[in-house]
Amino acid sequence: MIRNLLLFALAILIFSCTSDDSQIQQDDEANFYALEVGNWWVYKNYKYNINTEFYENTGVVDSVSIVGTEMIDGSTYYEFRTKTTGNEDGITYCNPNGEHFELLRDSLGYLIWETGQIKFTNNDYEQRELNAQNWGTIYEKLMQEQETLSVESGTFSCIYFERYAIDSNGNQLPGKDHFYYSDGIGLIYDTSSFVSDPIHVVERRLDTYFVQ
Repeated sequence: MIRNLLLFALAILIFSCTSDDSQIQQDDEANFYALEVGNWWVYKNYKYNINTEFYENTGVVDSVSIVGTEMIDGSTYYEFRTKTTGNEDGITYCNPNGEHFELLRDSLGYLIWETGQIKFTNNDYEQRELNAQNWGTIYEKLMQEQETLSVESGTFSCIYFERYAIDSNGNQLPGKDHFYYSDGIGLIYDTSSFVSDPIHVVERRLDTYFVQ
């Protein structure tokens, strides 16, 4: 049953925000997600080695930058470009080499795509259902506590949400992913896992960044 489960990282594309966009305004003063053209972040990918029990640098690098804006239905979205290098071997759980783009904006603390789907929230602590299958359901939940996290680029005070799955019998499965954001900086760290394994397979850490 667990054999065919998707990565948690794919589930984020399922959940849709039901808020009325006409009632949502961009908060320009509290720029939690550092939405500003010219800002950039570089993440390195680390994969778990079952022999050493350490996360080792894969050489895969995700270079993320905000390259422009686009007006959609009266709201300003920021265009993020992610350029991935170093994945010539097609390492599973890492992005493939090349570029991809996404449009995001802050809607009262929700970081959302132009489709209305939620990527992160910094103020909604309710459990959110992402994807229901016959074996169980994947959820996300923003945690109440903050955590201090140290990565290559520094030490940050972060809020984070967890992504986990509950099977059809109501039991939480072992795998769990974490997504850490710091106020005014953006994404600091995230993980990719299978729901059947308590040890995440890949983690991304913020290596260098520039925010205005």
